[in-house]
Amino acid sequence: MTLWQNITHQMLRTRSKLGLLIGINVIVFLAINIPSVIEQLFFLHNYVYVFTVKYLSLSANLPTLAARFWTPFTYMFMHADVFHILFNMLWLYWLGKIFEEYLGHKRTLGLYILGGLAGGFLYVLCYNTIPAFTSLSPAQVRPVVGASAGVMAIIIATATLQPNYTINLFLFGPVKLKWLAIFYIVIDFLSTAGSNAGGSIAHLGGALMGFIYIKRLQSGSDWVGALTKIFRRRTKLKVVSTHPEKNVYVKPRQDEIDRILDKISQSGYDNLTRQEKEILFRASKE
Repeated sequence: MTLWQNITHQMLRTRSKLGLLIGINVIVFLAINIPSVIEQLFFLHNYVYVFTVKYLSLSANLPTLAARFWTPFTYMFMHADVFHILFNMLWLYWLGKIFEEYLGHKRTLGLYILGGLAGGFLYVLCYNTIPAFTSLSPAQVRPVVGASAGVMAIIIATATLQPNYTINLFLFGPVKLKWLAIFYIVIDFLSTAGSNAGGSIAHLGGALMGFIYIKRLQSGSDWVGALTKIFRRRTKLKVVSTHPEKNVYVKPRQDEIDRILDKISQSGYDNLTRQEKEILFRASKE
């Protein structure tokens, strides 16, 4: 398998949506920054970067936002520099793997987008209502870019779902997800008075969405799952043998698998019935 085939396989042909999200972010970053660097080196100007920031980043100016109504979506796939995208994608991969371990692969993309939209909404709201931001001149208001709000939604959702799950951090050792989540929220709140206030506010909006999403899921309301079920095809039964004296193997239905995953998120794996554990085991073999 060639490198390109491996990349497309990870993006499009695996059940996990992490490869797709990471791939889109990396492709957008390279598509913008490679021409931008070439332009700066050889032509001594930077029209590519200026154009993309103008038309793809999220502005808090309401008339500009109304004219560029697509930017609440496009901003969440842009990044300011290499380290910005590197750390966002690393956290997305690390925490996204845990998220999908407990909630399956169907919710990752939807929560990422909901988190990005929530972060963008809070950013626009704060910059149009809080005196410290409304008093700024238009030149002082920086548009926001980055996957951070969507990534924060997944981080906080995972920490809300499994607060005592422990990961090993370089230089720090074992850390429970709840402490990691609290640390990031405190840092972002303190940074709302700094030079990147808009980005920090967007992070907080994504974090709030991740927390609310899990709490609603635990109460029986799955915002992302409700959308995916609209487009899901009915799963056909798979019969291995029709002999009346032998066991008939039936492929688990996707809605049944989702119900069991929801039960795990609410009360843990140990509270599943023997039949439910058997269904999960059969599904893992598909």
